[in-house]
Amino acid sequence: MVNHSAIVIGAGIVGIATARALAEQGYSVSVFERSERAVGASIRNFGMVWPIGQPSGALYDRARRSREIWTDISSLGDIWSDPVGSLHLAYHPDEWQVLVELYENFSKEGRNVSLLSPKKLAEKSEAAVLENLIGGLYSADELIVDPREALSVLPLWLKEKYKVDFHWKKCVSYISDQTAYVGNEEEYEADLIFICSGADLETLYPEEYVKLPLTKCKLQMMRMTAQPDDWRIGPALCGGLSLVHYKSFEAASSLPALKKRYDREMADYLDWGIHVMVSQNAAGELTVGDSHEYAHTHDPFDNELINKMILDYLKKFARFKDERIMQTWNGIYPILTNGGTDCFISPDSSVYIINAVGGAGMTLSFGLAEELVSGL
Repeated sequence: MVNHSAIVIGAGIVGIATARALAEQGYSVSVFERSERAVGASIRNFGMVWPIGQPSGALYDRARRSREIWTDISSLGDIWSDPVGSLHLAYHPDEWQVLVELYENFSKEGRNVSLLSPKKLAEKSEAAVLENLIGGLYSADELIVDPREALSVLPLWLKEKYKVDFHWKKCVSYISDQTAYVGNEEEYEADLIFICSGADLETLYPEEYVKLPLTKCKLQMMRMTAQPDDWRIGPALCGGLSLVHYKSFEAASSLPALKKRYDREMADYLDWGIHVMVSQNAAGELTVGDSHEYAHTHDPFDNELINKMILDYLKKFARFKDERIMQTWNGIYPILTNGGTDCFISPDSSVYIINAVGGAGMTLSFGLAEELVSGL
């Protein structure tokens, strides 16, 4: 074990994961967050830890390691998690063909998946629409957390377990010679400095970000009210559109044919980057989404048309006891346009940037940070 100090800038999931990885290596860690709490993309998501969406190899292994860490933390009782898995539903023969091929490929890789008939699906989830249902693919890998709860509790857990020191409402605006500056009066030194600032690509080292193939993705999501009588939907549910969203599903040779049909019949959904999923938190509330718009600067307002399209498609494969919408929001995260899954660069001596995990922050961050820190 080493006896060095480290500063982490940003208390979103990437920053939290980095602080944990550093503390595990014996570093004395301080986290600086410009807000009173994490309020960015890390709390504006489904809370899905989603190995099924990661292609085989390093990314799938990273997702599985992240899931192990989430499970270890939640086993202590401070953070709720639910290992319900996921269900991808097929209502067209071409969707079913993709699921059959994925089952064959994933099974060979050792993933815990199974094909389910409509009868078996009904036993897994009372929320799944059975009309015209051909079948579904169940994966046991997926874990649900509540991102809002998790990102509020994780700092307390890090402080208690590893003595990580959190500095809230402290915006680091400049770094030089292993020193982080907060305004003109506060200076903090450390052996290593990690910048995990999410969608803020403008405050620290903006000249480095412009060299990278980066853009920003805006998503829209909603939350339905808690379901009555403690009713649970079972696994996280996904419609066919999700099959053309995740890289791992490219393992199905018939996927291009499915996408061609979607291009013909659902071009408006693809234009907005909409695929529809739903997860349930401990309180019984349902998180529904989402869309994907790409630009460096986004309209800050929600588009009601997008929300309506999401809900219209959701009704094709899932129905709930209470479908009242209690909240809507949007989130923004940086993403690499070249297909990369993360950004790890060192703009100065002993300064590192970890960013651009795209929409897979909850799924990959713990594993990624562990790999990067252990490799230094």
